[in-house]
Amino acid sequence: MNTLISEPLAKRITFDSDTMWVELADGRQMGVPLAYFPRLLNATAAQRDKCVISGGGTGLHWDDLDEDISVQALVMGIGDRTRSNNALHQKAS
Repeated sequence: MNTLISEPLAKRITFDSDTMWVELADGRQMGVPLAYFPRLLNATAAQRDKCVISGGGTGLHWDDLDEDISVQALVMGIGDRTRSNNALHQKAS
């Protein structure tokens, strides 16, 4: 059996009050809670709408918010890791 496996690529990003909706090039649509990404959760609707789909669809970038999200990480269920990284760094200090 020959199975084509391709990297997930974002085609379109929209938001509602508590969810980021990512439409993928293969037709899937996924909803990701904004709570996973505090910068997006605390941003205004206008700031969220300034998303740039980068890398041919592999990444999401918000320059004003200093936020970058990998589409592959979203599909894998990985949220914002900055809080856990900061907590680890503070414990090591």
